[in-house]
Amino acid sequence: MCGINGVIFKSEQDEHTVKKTLTVMNDLIIHRGPDDDGAFIKTTKNHSVGMAMRRLSIIDLSSGQQPMFSEDKNIAIVFNGEIYNFLKLKHQLENNGVQFKTTSDTEVILKLYEEKGTEAFRDLDGMFGLSIYDFNKNKVFIARDYFGEKPLYYTTTKGEFFWASELKSIINSLPAKPVISKTGLNLFFRLTYIPAPNTIYDGIYKLEPNHFISYDLENNTIEIDKIHPDNTIEKSNLSFDEAKKEVNKKIFESVESRSISDVPLGTFLSGGVDSSVVTYCLAEMTDAKIDTFSIGFEKKSFDETDKSQVVAKMVNSNHHEFIVSENDLKTHTNEILLNFDEPFADSSSLPTFLVSAKTKQHVKVALTGDGGDEVFGGYNKYYIGKLNNKYTNIVPERVHSKVNTISKKLLQQKDDSRGIKYRLNKLINAIDYGNNYYWDIISLGLTEVDIQTLLVEDFQEQNIFDYYKKKSGISNPKSLNDFRTIDRHMSLEGDMLVKVDRTSMLNSLECRSPFLNRELFNFTMSLPEDYLLKKWSKKHILKEAFSEAFPKGFLEKSKQGFGVPVGDWLRDGLKKELMSYIELPLLKSQGIFNTSEILKLVNNHIDGKADNTFKVWSFFCFQKWYIHTYLNS
Repeated sequence: MCGINGVIFKSEQDEHTVKKTLTVMNDLIIHRGPDDDGAFIKTTKNHSVGMAMRRLSIIDLSSGQQPMFSEDKNIAIVFNGEIYNFLKLKHQLENNGVQFKTTSDTEVILKLYEEKGTEAFRDLDGMFGLSIYDFNKNKVFIARDYFGEKPLYYTTTKGEFFWASELKSIINSLPAKPVISKTGLNLFFRLTYIPAPNTIYDGIYKLEPNHFISYDLENNTIEIDKIHPDNTIEKSNLSFDEAKKEVNKKIFESVESRSISDVPLGTFLSGGVDSSVVTYCLAEMTDAKIDTFSIGFEKKSFDETDKSQVVAKMVNSNHHEFIVSENDLKTHTNEILLNFDEPFADSSSLPTFLVSAKTKQHVKVALTGDGGDEVFGGYNKYYIGKLNNKYTNIVPERVHSKVNTISKKLLQQKDDSRGIKYRLNKLINAIDYGNNYYWDIISLGLTEVDIQTLLVEDFQEQNIFDYYKKKSGISNPKSLNDFRTIDRHMSLEGDMLVKVDRTSMLNSLECRSPFLNRELFNFTMSLPEDYLLKKWSKKHILKEAFSEAFPKGFLEKSKQGFGVPVGDWLRDGLKKELMSYIELPLLKSQGIFNTSEILKLVNNHIDGKADNTFKVWSFFCFQKWYIHTYLNS
């Protein structure tokens, strides 16, 4: 696990200039790899290429240094991530007469590339962001893993092409701060995050998951291709019992492959289905006690440590439980939010950072339950999507309109409690009689009407989801597989994995998710949908596959997620800072917001007239980023 950086100068540069650029980029991501660093520079008459990395040593601690080179020194690689099937691939290569000097997965990728070229990327089961310089082909290849667990950003200027694991490395290498992308801005305020290929900056992009860049050094041209083509997944004929056994087997195999490490390893244990299953599997295949880590909250409505305690006792783990206060979280707000390098408003990043920090005190690698909801259909929004079809077919739109009006008054909240009123209100507001209901469900920030009200016209963008509708091939999602496919392209890559990567790597902790396994995901996509979502039972087949391992009814207990009461903080501990963000000189100088409407939104929340938690928190996160980026640096 590490971070990588690279630059191509489109004309010859002296080695000092290239090294200086790489040093600036690399020094900004020391937290991703505090154990080691390295760089490679190649200059010719027409161009100069530099690649660098910071390393967090996990496998082959003594001989896995990067960059790594082919025998003839004509191919170089820098690599961020872990390849879980590298031993299998290594044995296959050895059977073909290939010899190895190290025990690292980096060398396996390099040798595999020498054998198969970019086709090698298809063989990799793992999380990765990597770049390969091939002097023989006069090309640089830059690739990102199937789900997007590891980040990769890139941009091209008149004289350079940059790529990096984190935005900060690129931004600080440019002569001036780039302007705000209107597309990125609208995506952020609708979703509370920005999915690939967009960023908040105009002209800077995220490489989409399951893609690789081919940069032709002779012509300075770029091609972007998919690693795995979009093949149609054949429907499975397995009975439920047969499929259940296969799920159990595949998850055990995935946990085993993701537990290969030369350093101490543990699990995040929230007490939910996903982390409990991963913890159980790891404990079953390990002779020694495993370490488990959970975090709780002083505010009881947000605390769920009782569930994690049950599992920890069941598997007899060395359990580490940390109860955090509001002050613990607020102390690190700046550090956490600004490390994303662009606006990011998923408040669960705050406790994720803290559990990562506590975990790093004991181990260097943690297995997580991330991806379980996308792979097995575990989100409440999947219910809503299914219910929307039934509801809108039965209840006339005019009747629903009256219900909605009444419910707004009855279910109005003044604080950030997220209890039954919050959930009912969210459900009723999600009902949509058009084709956009699922796109509205995943919009956790502002509605389309809010955008038109709160942003000035020059910063509004219509049909903001058209690119993703076209990419997924789903403009009118109706099935569970439709919902999961959209989430894989958007919220998984843009929100969940960003949150975990940045908060864990800020603590130099590597997180691995056994559920993010392409073979497992494709298998569940082949199953009948009622195997996953059966009546009111979410993740039905996953829970059935492991039901005998847990106390009766445990896997059916509700789990509210990793939320924090930011809505309350905005009225209290963060109020002073929030108020500074709505000062008229600032708002007018930005020229982004309709000042009167923003003032109304924020003041109504502060005064307790309405619970505008997610909208105001999104605004707060944006303003914090904007001021840090454009006014304070």
